[in-house]
Amino acid sequence: MGAVVADDGPSGVKAPDGGWGWAVLFGCFIITGFSYAFPKAVSVFFKELIREFGIGYSDTAWISSILLAMLYGTGPLCSVCVNRFGCRPVMLVGGLFASVGMVTASFCTSIVQIYLTAGVITGLGLALNFQPSLIMLNRYFDKRRPLANGLSAAGSPVFLCALSPLGQILQHEYGWRGGFLILGGMLLNCCVCGALMRPLEPPKKSEATKEPAEKTVKKKLLDFSVFKDGGFVIYTLAASIMVLGLFVPPVFVVSYAKDLGNQDTKAAFLLTILGFIDIFARPICGMVAGLKWVRPRCVYLFSFAMIFNGFTDLMGSMSVDYGGLVVFCIFFGISYGMVGALQFEVLMAIVGTQKFSSAIGLVLLAEAMAVLIGPPSAGKLLDATGRYMFVFITAGIEVTTSALVLALGNFFCIKKKSEEPHTKEEAAEREELNKSEDKTPEDAKVDSIEVEQFLKDEPEKNGEVVTNPETCV
Repeated sequence: MGAVVADDGPSGVKAPDGGWGWAVLFGCFIITGFSYAFPKAVSVFFKELIREFGIGYSDTAWISSILLAMLYGTGPLCSVCVNRFGCRPVMLVGGLFASVGMVTASFCTSIVQIYLTAGVITGLGLALNFQPSLIMLNRYFDKRRPLANGLSAAGSPVFLCALSPLGQILQHEYGWRGGFLILGGMLLNCCVCGALMRPLEPPKKSEATKEPAEKTVKKKLLDFSVFKDGGFVIYTLAASIMVLGLFVPPVFVVSYAKDLGNQDTKAAFLLTILGFIDIFARPICGMVAGLKWVRPRCVYLFSFAMIFNGFTDLMGSMSVDYGGLVVFCIFFGISYGMVGALQFEVLMAIVGTQKFSSAIGLVLLAEAMAVLIGPPSAGKLLDATGRYMFVFITAGIEVTTSALVLALGNFFCIKKKSEEPHTKEEAAEREELNKSEDKTPEDAKVDSIEVEQFLKDEPEKNGEVVTNPETCV
């Protein structure tokens, strides 16, 4: 869940919904796994960092917060980079940044240096990978988009299941410095995923229509007109409230189990349980969201997922032993997977395909501040009270509040405005459509002949993959 740029790609290209799109989906799966599992997986190193640098929970929580804030808050920067250089080169550079950040962090001598390396540099590298990968995924899939989003989102729990115990093993065998060094080497795989992002070729146009089309195309860095849409404003507000508490339980559940007297490996196994449940929750929820009756009502399914997640946090605050935390992780994995699979699908349903790239960038930029203060504020609360119960209760209240904001706002505001055109462009399109309905039968016949001839001349162009010299490895 990273900002996407205002690079809508070539117009007139039909999403292939398969073919090379499956390779793009695989790359997005890997990138999503690294992007979202890393801020949680590094939490297994927190105890060692606390002992070595003599710091508190809130200080170590800043590492995860900075990673997530960079992932969420670099939308405008990614917009400039992708519009200038394309998705593939940006992802290759991002993979190098992510790796260099973790490798450099292994040589740090203070927590502030770790903030700058493992937090800022690695976070920027992951953002430069995650955000363009979402653009390519949405270009390659249309009818199967809910399923594709669910499958790519499953990369987060899959990698969480792997990275959490792996981090524990690396810490035990090589210490936190050796663990950071090895994880930095693993992040170079992001460059391989970036190489999979081959661009789609637009359909060829006749010379008579080519020049006027080129004159009318005018790219925007970010389209701020989306703020005129009440639905987008409500979604942005709800999402910002949600992320205040959404990432808190996975960051603190391992430390919670350790303070209850459980061994380090047993405590880290909780994240594996959470991730294993999440693996199945995301694609299943994506398939459900793609059903004919459910897809137009995804916003309510999303609201239910957030309420479910908040209620799970409230119940998890009552856990007093390892068994209670296991039950909490099972239900949290289900609800967290539903939220992860639906968030981008709901946003696209609200703003439409054309404005999705700008809308998601602005949404995640707004969420960045909430992500930045969420885990550290929970750490401050834990340092002040010494009880995890209050941390989980606060997170549950925040997520539940966001669900109510989205559901009630959608019912009273978005639904009423759905029949009205949101922009001047949509109004013009509707007016043009009305004019076309008034054509004579002779005009309609001529148009149908022209369309048929065009399809005969260009049978294979939509969705064809092209190798562009500017975006080749």
